Amino acid sequence: MTDTPSLSIVTESPDQPDVAPLLEANNAYMASLYPAESNHGLSLADLMKASVSFFVARRDGAAVGCGAVVAKNGFAELKRIYVSDHARGLKIGRKILDVLEARAKELGYDRICLETGISQPEALGLYRKAGYLETGPFGGYRPDPLSLFMEKRV
Repeated sequence: MTDTPSLSIVTESPDQPDVAPLLEANNAYMASLYPAESNHGLSLADLMKASVSFFVARRDGAAVGCGAVVAKNGFAELKRIYVSDHARGLKIGRKILDVLEARAKELGYDRICLETGISQPEALGLYRKAGYLETGPFGGYRPDPLSLFMEKRV
């Protein structure tokens, strides 16, 4: 008999010691793909704000992914969706996305927006498969040739 790894995705504080490596790896990955002016990740302080619901994916108790829903005026924005290298290919990103969408609906939003970069084919595939469509800049974003803006009505 084989043990099946357990996966949980729940709201947690982003300032935990075992979550910091996820955020650092996400920062490093984005910095390797885009210049600073095209990186729009939220800081730890921003992730701690009351308007943010931050989720951690844990596989057998180890933090392997994260994502956030930011409550905005008229829409919810998804931020900081990331899965660690060793946990990729396990559909954890899709599961995080499902949880974030459920949270946005729970908060009363029917429009979910996100900004992602053009050099992330896996993320773009995930979002498109989940029903996100390309749109123009939203909120405080400005046009950026390295960014894609997407939204989904739920």
